[in-house]
Amino acid sequence: MQELKNNFNDEEKIYSELCFCITTANNKATTGLLVQEKIVPRIHSLTEKQIANELKNLGSRFHNNKAKYLYQAKKYKNIEHSLKNFENEFQAREWIVENIKGLGYKEASHFIRNIGYQNLAILDRHVLNLMKEFKLIKEKPKTLTKNKYLELEEKLKLLAKEVKMTQSELDFYLWYMKTGKILK
Repeated sequence: MQELKNNFNDEEKIYSELCFCITTANNKATTGLLVQEKIVPRIHSLTEKQIANELKNLGSRFHNNKAKYLYQAKKYKNIEHSLKNFENEFQAREWIVENIKGLGYKEASHFIRNIGYQNLAILDRHVLNLMKEFKLIKEKPKTLTKNKYLELEEKLKLLAKEVKMTQSELDFYLWYMKTGKILK
């Protein structure tokens, strides 16, 4: 967790995490890692079309949309300045969802967690499947509206409190239970 907290003090890492989260939506996390390694270091010299070609070569799903989002995200290279204006991570997440194309609640929460915040749930399919298995929810929702996301996040918040973990720690634990891996 300390490594994630250290990310918040490095604008390059913060921007790289933003790109990671934009590309992992509806993709594998390993695709996001490849983007961080192969595209992010030179993203500011690439056109949207070049980014799309690079994403396609990496096997990214929805490479044209992702390229558009990554290209537009270039204006958030110094996003940490904006994030410091918020009282808490909940407000920061709202701003991200409203302002950064390609990030909904799950990936906005993922981004915020990856730069060191600890109180948001990342409700991906693995976590939702575990919530159903452990009867925290009756059914896995087909879609996650804002209200549904916040409702399910509250259930995980109560569980995290019960087991004396932060939301971030619980998320890593649940993800590991389902995948056998710790990525980020």
